[in-house]
Amino acid sequence: MTQTAQHRPTSVQDLKDLVGTRLGPTEWHVVDQAKIDAFADLTGDHQWIHVDPQRAADSPFGSTIAHGLYSLSRTPAFLEELMAFDGFAHSLNYGYDKVRFIHPLPVDSRIRLVAELTSVEETGPGAVKVVTTLTVEAEGIDKPILVAESIGRFSS
Repeated sequence: MTQTAQHRPTSVQDLKDLVGTRLGPTEWHVVDQAKIDAFADLTGDHQWIHVDPQRAADSPFGSTIAHGLYSLSRTPAFLEELMAFDGFAHSLNYGYDKVRFIHPLPVDSRIRLVAELTSVEETGPGAVKVVTTLTVEAEGIDKPILVAESIGRFSS
């Protein structure tokens, strides 16, 4: 298992210097039926394509698939593998733009994240809005599972 280098920006300039830099990939994360079921229990989304392996076996996918929001909800933890924001006094997940679930994620797949800081905008003294393009990949699948723009706010 290889360890991905973690970036540790501590200033607005450090963040600006990372714009356009490919971060990652992260380590692989296995998405098994137990994790899909736990996510279904947490969210209350028990649609059969996610939680009924027998019925899903007869679907076009041939198995259950993870919720699209499962992959999106993993991105903050994945991003922490790639970058630490402990050099800032405050950090806030401000939301997402352009979230697209490109390809279904079959049960027992392995996923990882590749990220790229796409913009850093100063919003005040020592404060920035950072947009990061997130791409969740699955082993053996040519298309991304998910592409989204994450928006964060950081201040010193």
